[in-house]
Amino acid sequence: MTTSSTAPESTPQGAEFADLLQANVNYAAHHDLSGFDGIAKAGVAIVTCMDSRIEPLHMIGLTHGDAKIFRNPGGRVTEAALEALVLGVHLLNVSRILVVPHTKCAMSQMTENQLREKVSELSGQPAWWQHFHVVADQRATLMEDVRRVTSHPLIAGRAQAGGFMYDVDNGLLTQVI
Repeated sequence: MTTSSTAPESTPQGAEFADLLQANVNYAAHHDLSGFDGIAKAGVAIVTCMDSRIEPLHMIGLTHGDAKIFRNPGGRVTEAALEALVLGVHLLNVSRILVVPHTKCAMSQMTENQLREKVSELSGQPAWWQHFHVVADQRATLMEDVRRVTSHPLIAGRAQAGGFMYDVDNGLLTQVI
């Protein structure tokens, strides 16, 4: 008796990352940050969205080593962001903090339940338990996020914080708070 298996074709381990690893080899050949101490040379920290249309350093005229960058969906000041900012202020030379959400953000286009429903649909698994930091009102949320930074007992009085909206169409920042 012969049995036939229809196991999925397997690819060598790591093959799906081969292009990225090759790009890394090219990057490493010109890498010039060896020995860099990791301090934010310009004294800046940026909390912004993970959206790939945002180039946090370039949008404010900085380069590698100038700033600490924390990215998450919506550019929210979460507990993890606050943790990063406290460390930045006390250990990494951060004295100015920019909170930067952006126009056309997916996190402001749906409610929490709509987002859960969409993820459930796409994943084929219930996602009702997953929390997302959706943004119903970007301006009000930005003001609250900046308040969270400026009122944090380990940041208050040690760094300036501002809230800015980044326009993904024209590349301009507008200070909101």
